[in-house]
Amino acid sequence: MAVANQKGGVGKTTTAINLATALAACGERVLLIDLDPQGNASTGLGISNKQRGLTIYHALLGQATLAQATQPTAVPGLHISPSNPDLAAAEVELIDQPQREQRLARLRGDMQNYQTVVIDCPPSLGLLTLNALIASDSVLIPLQAEFFALEGLSQLLRTIERVQKTYHPALKLEGIVLTMLDRRNRISMQIEQDVRQHFADKVYSTSVPRNVRLSEAPSHGRPALVYDVNCAGSQSYIQLAKEYLQRQRGQIPPSNNLLPIDKAA
Repeated sequence: MAVANQKGGVGKTTTAINLATALAACGERVLLIDLDPQGNASTGLGISNKQRGLTIYHALLGQATLAQATQPTAVPGLHISPSNPDLAAAEVELIDQPQREQRLARLRGDMQNYQTVVIDCPPSLGLLTLNALIASDSVLIPLQAEFFALEGLSQLLRTIERVQKTYHPALKLEGIVLTMLDRRNRISMQIEQDVRQHFADKVYSTSVPRNVRLSEAPSHGRPALVYDVNCAGSQSYIQLAKEYLQRQRGQIPPSNNLLPIDKAA
């Protein structure tokens, strides 16, 4: 599942990290692929630059297998293929390569050991995001409840349609998740209403509120669910994971079946 939105600052990486963590807490074996050269997902899971030996960059360039470029995180059941700024060069280095847009799809064999693979895309619609879309079964779009985010949504949906027509007919829209929702803000609530009316059941019932603890967690190298599992943001991502599993498999694990997450991680 690609987590994509070409607009930055909409909670994309926060969603990728915490949804992956929540799915792992539900008992899933999860791989998070950090496909953003900024490497924020790697940092947010406590993977320091010194720990990023082999990265997704090396896997895309054929210098390592995806398995070799993957490492466990402090969250049980959650692995990550980290990123660093070297990944920015991949778009240039791959430009003359045959089937450059399918480099990540070729690595799907190493993804079979996981029940869920979450791909954190860069905030752009370039070659890296195209690789993510072609390699994925579906796309999850975090959408900030503001006007400018709506403008970017239509562009992303057109890109998904082009990928479906040209490369990957089976690619589907997993859904839209409203993030940074402030129910005290009238415009925010109006946008939520409009999005839900237009996209109907493609919009997840669960929305993610503005939450200080979600913003603080990455600076501590921890998912919010480890940093403060009881905050409103963490609880939203737990509910989002359950809703995702219900959509995928027709059942939600009860809350008392969530596996414990080591707060000392």
